[in-house]
Parts: sequence; structure tokens; C-alpha cells
Amino acid sequence: MRAWHVGALGEPRDVMRLVEVDSPSPGAGQLRVRVLASAANFPDVLMCRGLYQVKPELPFTPGVELCGEIIEIGSGVEGFAVGDRVIGSTEIPHGGFAEEAVMAASATFPAPEGLDDAQAGGFFVGYQTGWFGLHRRAHLQPGETLLVHAAAGGVGSAAIQLGKAAGARVIGVVGGPAKAEVTRQLGADVVVDRHTEDFVAVVKAETGGRGADVIYDPVGGETYDRSTKCIAFEGRILIIGFAGGTIQTPPLGHALVKNYSIVGLHWGLYSRVEPAALLTCHEELTRLVGTGALSPLVSERLPLEALADGVQRLADGTTVGRVTYVAS
Repeated sequence: MRAWHVGALGEPRDVMRLVEVDSPSPGAGQLRVRVLASAANFPDVLMCRGLYQVKPELPFTPGVELCGEIIEIGSGVEGFAVGDRVIGSTEIPHGGFAEEAVMAASATFPAPEGLDDAQAGGFFVGYQTGWFGLHRRAHLQPGETLLVHAAAGGVGSAAIQLGKAAGARVIGVVGGPAKAEVTRQLGADVVVDRHTEDFVAVVKAETGGRGADVIYDPVGGETYDRSTKCIAFEGRILIIGFAGGTIQTPPLGHALVKNYSIVGLHWGLYSRVEPAALLTCHEELTRLVGTGALSPLVSERLPLEALADGVQRLADGTTVGRVTYVAS
């Protein structure tokens, strides 16, 4: 079979190589699947660079999530059958950027019927992250104001839809007019182009000076620092990631005097600490797909051969929605 291998660390375009390899074998508690679709995520970029918290041995195949068809079931696995269409996390080094991959049965779920393969291939990570962040960690309430950074990206677009489904008023921050138009189409009530507008001023104007109740920040760095200037009394800043490249050190005295919370989210921990919560989340997300509230934005559907270039463009910050490998 064909798979993208990372044999050295660096930028995805430079270190990903399409090679012929043997099909992987599932171990205990694992599934081997034929990959139907696999979306690129920022952790894939960071793993290529050697900057992710998970540092697999070289070589490895990236692709942290997928939609696939089960073709082999490992020992000790129940509740699945060969031929099932599923979504979930992969078991690196056998990631989703290949014709076949390995998944952990504990983090594998039925693919929602309302999603095609490409949509399902980018549904698991972004929407589970958004649901846990907004509901389990920030306790977003109807009528509150939610500010979403990088709103046109895969994670941000999911947060917009989940925020609207929860009854929040959503302000999306993006870079450039094309991304602004995408964010409007996703349902954001207010869109801020950070290249031409100050999101702090816009948030204060839109909330009568109160600020945003919840800020969803997958960027970090200066974006986080600026966010502290428009967080509401008893607001919650959700730390989702550091796509901007800088892990800031927050001034805790500022959080004290302004009475807001800095809330971390390591979604991957739930699979180890509270795996049943992933199923609860999946069931709720599947229900929301059925109502039409959630529809993953897939901007590019790529053949396997073009995937390294797509991952690089994600790394460069020039993509919108999901860039997804779709099997032919």
C-alpha cells in the first residue's frame, strides 16, 4: 500500500515522502481500516516539525483522524464488524495519510450518516475539541457572547457552529476578506478581519463595553494577550492551542483583578481519563448533525499524491476549513 512517511523533521513539504509499505497489523484493542478520508490537522504539522507533545519514532505516517472502513479487527475488540464505516483517532505511527491505517477501538465511533466521507474524515477532532471546550470546560450559556479566533479554520469553523447551536452570539476573527466571507457563511453574527480591524474594539462595541463571555483561542501569543483586553467579568478564555507559534506566559495578576478564568483544554486526555465522555460527546454531535446544525467545511478534497502540499498550506495559514485527503 501507499503511505506518506516522515523520516526526518522539518516542514511538511520537505519531510513527507510517499512510499510503498506493507499493510499495518492491528494489535490488541485496535482496528485496521481502509482510509476513506483523512483531514489535515495542526498536530500533523507539529509532529512533522518535532514540536508536538507526541513525538513518534521516525519514520511515521501522520494523519491523526480519519473516516474509514474496517477491514480487520484486533483481539479483544467488541462492538465492531468488518465493513463498518467509522471515524476517530488513529494510532500513530500508522496514521491516516495512507491507504490503510490503524485506529484505537476505544476512540472509534460510527460515522454520522448525514456526513459524506470527506466531511466525516475531518469531524472527530475539531468538533469533539469544540464540544469539550465550550461545554465541559467553559460552560457556554445561551445568550452569551463567544469570540472565536482563526474562525475560518477547521477548529474555528467547528466552534462557530457549536456556539450557534448552543444559542450564543458568535464573533469570528479571521485574516483577510476571503476568510471573512467564509466565516459569515458559517453563521457568525459578527466577523472581524484582523488585517483591517481591531478585534478588541469591535468586541467592546458589540457588547456595550462588557466584553466576550467566552474566548476560543487556538492561536496563542499576541492573540491571547489582546484577548485579555476584551474578556468580560467572569469570562473564560479557552486555551485550545498555539498555532501562532508562541506559548505565552499569562499575567495572573491581570486575571485576578479582572475576575476572569484561563481555562486549558487537552482534549486527548479524555480518552485516557474519562473515555465514556467521548461517546457522550459523539452521540450529541451526531444528533446535531441530524438537525442540520453542524456541517463540516471541507474546502479541499485532495488525492493522496497532493496531500503533502495541502498539509504545508495548512502550516502556512493559507487554508480555510478542512484540507482533506479523499480516497479515489
